[in-house]
Amino acid sequence: MPRILVTNDDGVHSEGIHALADALGSLGEVTVVAPMQEASAIGHALTLRRPLRLERVRQGVYAVDGTPTDCINVAVAHVLDGKADLIVSGINKGWNLGDDVTYSGTVSGALEGALLGIPSVAISTQNRQSQFEFAPAARAAATIAEAILERGMPKFTLLNVNVPFGANKGFRATVQARRNHVTVVNKRIDPRDRAYYWIEEGENAWEPHDRSDYQAVRDGYISITPLQPDMTAHEALTYVEELPLTTPAGRR
Repeated sequence: MPRILVTNDDGVHSEGIHALADALGSLGEVTVVAPMQEASAIGHALTLRRPLRLERVRQGVYAVDGTPTDCINVAVAHVLDGKADLIVSGINKGWNLGDDVTYSGTVSGALEGALLGIPSVAISTQNRQSQFEFAPAARAAATIAEAILERGMPKFTLLNVNVPFGANKGFRATVQARRNHVTVVNKRIDPRDRAYYWIEEGENAWEPHDRSDYQAVRDGYISITPLQPDMTAHEALTYVEELPLTTPAGRR
């Protein structure tokens, strides 16, 4: 029976992760290893300066006081005692579109799986005025997981899946959207007259692209974007080679 590892960045008690685990239960042996507390927008952080604690919540469900990346590594090394056949991260409360994948703890959980050579999927659902539909995303995750377990995946690849609110029109293969992003940082004053800052949701102007993940979900489709850990800008290699660089005198 396939071993399926489930994680997220919303925490082990999030409704989304248990909807996901339940939907995957018919496909294999599901183990949940997720952060004890919410770890949203933490990216691909790995905890190196303090020990980690692993707690058993109940049968097949474990919590780690760390990041989604920590969870994957602890799970593979000490919970599963070996590699899983599939890793699914989610269901995230809110889309992870375009370059949001660089911040997302949900996507980073799947990214760590890809780095370990394990087929991995990140799945997110739309935040519609703080309302979430986990069932459609869970069904989509199960459909994708079944196909991957049957056909496999290219090594060192992960799939980033985003599901719109309400009825959808099916799946669409997509690329990452591009946007002009402005991070909003609000300055406020505390009762002791000291400044503090809140980083708010960014202001976005999405670039038009018929095949982008953003356009797909706006059109009512479930977007599936294949990603990879290799961040080399291959188109810029010639640019680097042609830079007028010399080695500083006395150095090698």
